[in-house]
Amino acid sequence: LNIAPYSAEALKGAQAAGKPVALHFHATWCGTCRAQERAFQGMKDAPELKDVTLLVVDYDAEKPLRKTLNVRSQSTVIVYKGDKQTAMVAGETEPAALQRVLKSAL
Repeated sequence: LNIAPYSAEALKGAQAAGKPVALHFHATWCGTCRAQERAFQGMKDAPELKDVTLLVVDYDAEKPLRKTLNVRSQSTVIVYKGDKQTAMVAGETEPAALQRVLKSAL
């Protein structure tokens, strides 16, 4: 699992290349987000997720993106294979469940 800060360019590049990419809407003040972050950090070396990129979106700063993607709460994870959405969850902190969500793009 490759974890990087969100940028519109990074998302567009991954989508244009048809790659699996996920957005994690994260807020520093959100306990659920921190639990998700720990779960994702624990997946960094998972061989089955080596092709997945997780872009960490600043929930408070990216209001236009939230509106475009209809994200209503921090701790939302949206997964794409290219430009096709394959999964969306909010508030999930169970590592196995988060891994299944990421694998939906493979």
